[in-house]
Amino acid sequence: MKPTFIPQQEKTLNALFQKARRRNVILESADGQRYVLAAISNWQGFEIGDSDDFAEEVKRTAQNKELMKFLAERRKRSKGQPTYTAAEVRKQLGLK
Repeated sequence: MKPTFIPQQEKTLNALFQKARRRNVILESADGQRYVLAAISNWQGFEIGDSDDFAEEVKRTAQNKELMKFLAERRKRSKGQPTYTAAEVRKQLGLK
């Protein structure tokens, strides 16, 4: 995903951002397509390219030193922490 900057002059979008700060918003376009607008805190993104070649993407990802450092730190922090299967998470959230 690539972040897109929205200037202050865009009043309608900035009003939607204000709503999303309080509660997630579902946007529906004229053709019925739906989108979710949700605030994300503590988000960290990493640029790895936009190649259509999966092997090239894997290679670039592995060469991204900042991303590899981030993942190593996350692994260290999570050692000893409980893990959950997708089925357990669905059950906890009351999903089928």
